[in-house]
Amino acid sequence: MGRVRNTFIKRNARQILEKYPDAAAKTFEENKASLKTKADFASKKIRNRVAGFFTFIKKKGISLKKVE
Repeated sequence: MGRVRNTFIKRNARQILEKYPDAAAKTFEENKASLKTKADFASKKIRNRVAGFFTFIKKKGISLKKVE
C-alpha cells in the first residue's frame, strides 16, 4: 500500500496547476524550485509535499481535473 496524501495537499496542488499549468515537472528538485516562486506556503514541509505530489502526477500521467 502506498502513502495517502490528505485533501489539503491535493487541493493546493489543483489550485496551483489551474493557475500555472506548466508548474509541474518530472523531478522533485525542479518542482520544489518552481513552487518557491509561484506559491507561498506556511512551511517547507507543505511545499515539499506538494512538490512530491507534482512529481507523482507527472511520472504517472495523472490528470487532476475534477470529474463532476
